[in-house]
Parts: sequence; C-alpha cells; structure tokens
Amino acid sequence: MNFIFDLGAVVFRWEPRALLARELPHHAGTPAAADRLFDSFFLDYEGEWGEFDRGTIEIDAMVRGIAARTGLTPAEVRRAVDAVPGALEPLEATVAWMRELKGAGHRLFYLSNMPEPIAAHLVRSHALFELFDDGVFSSHVKLVKPDAAIFRLALRQFGVPASECIFLDDRAANVEAARAQGWRGIVFIDAAQAQNELRALNWL
Repeated sequence: MNFIFDLGAVVFRWEPRALLARELPHHAGTPAAADRLFDSFFLDYEGEWGEFDRGTIEIDAMVRGIAARTGLTPAEVRRAVDAVPGALEPLEATVAWMRELKGAGHRLFYLSNMPEPIAAHLVRSHALFELFDDGVFSSHVKLVKPDAAIFRLALRQFGVPASECIFLDDRAANVEAARAQGWRGIVFIDAAQAQNELRALNWL
C-alpha cells in the first residue's frame, strides 16, 4: 500500500495559534485575541499565506499584504513568519510509525501545502525525508490542496493508482478532496488515532 502524508500537524508539529501568541504576545493576550490574530493572519490559508503556499507570492510581498490588512507592522509579521521553520519539529510518534510502515514494505509519500523557503528548510534539516519515496510541495507545482489538480498531479508523479493510496491529512476538506479522486483517506489527529482508525477499516 502507498501511504501519502500531509506534513504540517501530521509529520511535523504545527501549532500556529501558539506560535503567533509566542511571537506577538501583545496582540494575543487572551484566548479570544489569539484566535482573532490567527484568523486574520492566515485567513484559513486562503489569503496571502495561501498564495505563499501556492508559490505565487514572494515572502516580502506576503509580509506587506498581511501587515496592511491586519494592522500589524511589517516587522511583526516578519518575526512570526521567520519563526515558522523552527517551530516545525518532527512528531516522534508519527516518525516511528512511518519507520514501521517502511520496514513492512509500504511506500511512503508526502503531499503538503508548504511555501518554498520553509519546504527547503525542512528537507535540508530533517533526515526523516529519507523515508519518503517521493513527494509534492504545493509551492513547487503552483497548486494547493484541496484543488483536485494537485491530487491528480501527485498520482502521475508517484506512479501509483488511486485505489492503492491511503491519505492522511489533518484538514477534513483535503481528505474529502482526496476521496473524490478515488483515494482512501482519514483525518489525522495523532499517530495512535490514525493507526486505530486504519485497523478498524481493515486498511492496515
């Protein structure tokens, strides 16, 4: 079987509310303020950050756009953005499971919405990418999940049939999009939940 992993919040820890609260504490003094900051900063990954994921905007233009729209200063936005690579630390339970899957003969791939500079940092910094047979970063192909086109592109690149793919992503919309392309998929919460759910479905 072919296991296709999202990266953020699946293979790597991704806690954007906590990151923004840590880097911009004066704007996130309460849980409600932290939620508002997260919502306005990322716009559910459909604003400037979504274009950054897609590889259609440079980092400086993204920073200016978020600053102009949110009232944050460009320096504040840049501080938060610069903190992202270091905050993406491997989730050890997922990595251990990936090693088990690899040892059992399964093929592993990644399909991730990820800006190019952050993608480059991750590949350069983490040996776990050796576990993957191949992968797609959104910024490299100018497509993002849940666009149907990125799932079709991934299948062509990986050379595997949709019916033999199990997709793990923390966002339900992405999992639904994968299922619409004939993939099997589950919403990932943590490695233990994913393994239990896959066993219950007789997919593991």
